[in-house]
Amino acid sequence: MRSKTLTIVLLFILLVSAACTSQVNSGVPTPGSISALGTQGPTITPGPSPTAIVPVNLTVLAAASLTESFTELGKLFEAQNPGVKVTFNFAGSQQLAQQLDQGANADVFASASTKYMDAAVKSKRVNQIDPKIFVKNSLVVIFPKDNPAGLKTLTDLAKPGLKLDLADKSVPVGQYSLDFLDKAVKDPAFDPQFKVNVLKNVVSYEDNVKSVVTKVSLGEADAGIVYVTDITADAAKKISQLDIPDSMNTVATYPIAAITGSKN
Repeated sequence: MRSKTLTIVLLFILLVSAACTSQVNSGVPTPGSISALGTQGPTITPGPSPTAIVPVNLTVLAAASLTESFTELGKLFEAQNPGVKVTFNFAGSQQLAQQLDQGANADVFASASTKYMDAAVKSKRVNQIDPKIFVKNSLVVIFPKDNPAGLKTLTDLAKPGLKLDLADKSVPVGQYSLDFLDKAVKDPAFDPQFKVNVLKNVVSYEDNVKSVVTKVSLGEADAGIVYVTDITADAAKKISQLDIPDSMNTVATYPIAAITGSKN
């Protein structure tokens, strides 16, 4: 349901953008004027010729967790705007912010964290007043369908020998995962050493959330922490999930903005 809601919200964002775009002329000529000249009948003055469609390429830098939603919406946007090609660069938000700081050409930046949108503002690639929160997300624990570690509750993440895959703390979802562990140790249901023991089980830190999904799906890790929207229809065939209570979860806010100097 949350994944569907994400798609609906994103579709609304793109449809609003499409409604505000005036790059493609409708091609419908203005009716010519008609005047009667004696007995020769009416003379029709042709209206202006239809404007040719000018090809436009939109480059969108988007957080990896938006891959499925944005890919689908990009196709819809292209279908509704003839001549427009949408090119996506999906990666960790921290990587995208760094690319912008280094002068990467783009039209739109969609981040999984306000931290990296702020970085884009600081580097003057985004105007301070432009970022808008367009969607929110939350965390979930995933594990392979065959559940090799026998996970039943969140406390099992601290079991000795469990292979846990997390995103690096420089990645928004990686920091959110650490925030979950900090909240858990304050809950009486968890051991005070829960965070320490969980981090002992980490076998790899990834530079984007999709890498966590991939490794868990392939059975290279017994568990991982990702966004709920990363459990797509295809991913759900290979992985199962453990929900993280709202009291320990983090609601990730996603800002989006146009890039300064965009030709489009």
